[in-house]
Order: sequence, then structure tokens, then C-alpha cells
Amino acid sequence: MNIKKPPVPVPLLMLIGIVAISFSAIFIKWSSAPASVQGMYRLLFTSLLMLPFARPYSGAAFALKRKDWLLLGFSGFMLALHFLLWMGSLKFTSVASSTMIMALEPVFIMIGSYVLYKEKSTKSAILGLGFAIFGTVFIGWGDIGLSADNIKGDLLSVGGTVAVSVHMMVGQRLVSRMPSYLYSLIVFISASMVFAVYNLAAGIAFFGYPPKEWGIFVLLAIVPTVFGHILFNWLLQYVSATTVSMNILGEPVGASILAFLLLGEKLNSLQWAGGILVMGGLAVYLYAGRKKTAPAAESLQTAS
Repeated sequence: MNIKKPPVPVPLLMLIGIVAISFSAIFIKWSSAPASVQGMYRLLFTSLLMLPFARPYSGAAFALKRKDWLLLGFSGFMLALHFLLWMGSLKFTSVASSTMIMALEPVFIMIGSYVLYKEKSTKSAILGLGFAIFGTVFIGWGDIGLSADNIKGDLLSVGGTVAVSVHMMVGQRLVSRMPSYLYSLIVFISASMVFAVYNLAAGIAFFGYPPKEWGIFVLLAIVPTVFGHILFNWLLQYVSATTVSMNILGEPVGASILAFLLLGEKLNSLQWAGGILVMGGLAVYLYAGRKKTAPAAESLQTAS
């Protein structure tokens, strides 16, 4: 049993982390910059914040093999694709719909782990998966009554969730033979480079954005990343990965509340029903059913 105690109570730190990652979608909604620019600067600024603490991992970096570097590059590409699709989804659909769909990440990981690694799950996990997927149908059904753009946003969020699930499964293999901090830093840098190439090819400007946008880019790097995902990774030395992974349930709830208060977004009855099914299904999955599915992936909190 882990007997270490953090300097601050774990429940308070978990609450801070959930609130922090819940602001991710709000900041994206506030920005008028292209999703690829938001993603590039978020990852770039996060990498710059991490670099001063990377020296102890230089030996591990030099020990990496060519295959490791290729996998790191692929993981970075999938992370960039995730941000491009998910951030893009928020231009079309509501914060609640997008984040609830993105919460299906562990379900896609479970499916991918079975297909690729033949990792089996319990009946409880499969039942939870069914409820969660059924819930996304309700969310989409509710969005049909709003506009075609909402459905487009939902589909982009699904694509972004699939992309980050692949990123997580690759990370699961890599962190078994390299420090997670080094993995995150290299992947963030490679993903920001993917965005840079994408923006160059698409003719999207790197500069010329108003101060408000630069402030949002910095906030995206600090609030949901440092005080959200990096904080959750730090908490793994005090609590189990399953406990930390429950932030998956907290983000859609927190983001939906913030979207209502700050953006005036409301949910219709079908979206509420879908959200309840998604959250309920994930609760069953995370509490009762997850025995062997992608345990290392739980510690790589980079999804939103």
C-alpha cells in the first residue's frame, strides 16, 4: 500500500486538476485563431515550460533506439491530429457534446487493446462500454435537431478521440522502457512540429494575432496542461492510476458547467440523457471492469 502523503490533501488537488482541464474547451471557444495555431502554441509553450527540468533525462534520451524515435514521432503525430480534430470540433458543436464524446477515450483504448494486443476485459467493462456508446448516439441525436454543424463537430470529436486513443496505446508501450516525463516532452515537441508543418503547408500565419490570442495560447499551456495533466501525473505517486483516471468523468461535467456560466450554452433533453449514459457507462467501466486494459495509458494525461 502506498503510504506517502502529498503536502496538500489529494481531494483538493484532484478538484484543482479537474477544474483546470475543464477550462481547456472554454479557452478554445474564446479564441478565434485556427485550431492548428492554438494546438501548435499550446504544445510549444508547454514544451518550453518542461525543458528546464529535462536535464536528468538526457541519458535516457541518448539511449533511445531508432524504433523508439519513430514511435515517438508517430505518437506526436497522433496527438497533433487529436488536437486538430478536437479543437476544430469546438468551432461547430457545444462544449458539453464535444467533451462528453471525448470522454470515450478509455473505451476506444479498450477496443484497440483487444484488437492489437488481445487484452480481454470483464463483462462489467463491456456493459459500461455499451452504455457509453449508446449515450453518444443520444448526444448526436440531440445535436441533429440543432444544426448540421453540430453533427460535424460531433464527428470531429469522435475522430479526435480515436486519434488520442492511438496516441495513448503507443505511449503505453513506450513508457514501459523510458521515463514518462521524457516521453511527454519529446511527444509535445514532435506534435508542435507537426502543427508547424501543417500550418506552413496550409498557408496559416504563425504571427499577427492580437494580444488576447497570445494570452489564450499561454493559458492553454499553463492551466489545463500544468495544473491539469501534469498535476495528475504527479499525483500518481500518491494514488492509483484508476483513481487519477476518474478525471475523465470530471472534465465533461466541469466543462459543461463552465460553458453554461461563461458561454451561455445549454443542453437539450436528449443531450442530457446521452451525457448521463456516457458518464454512467464510463463509471461502470472505470470502477468495475478495468482490470488489464492499458494500465500505463492511464498515467499519460494529454487528451484535452
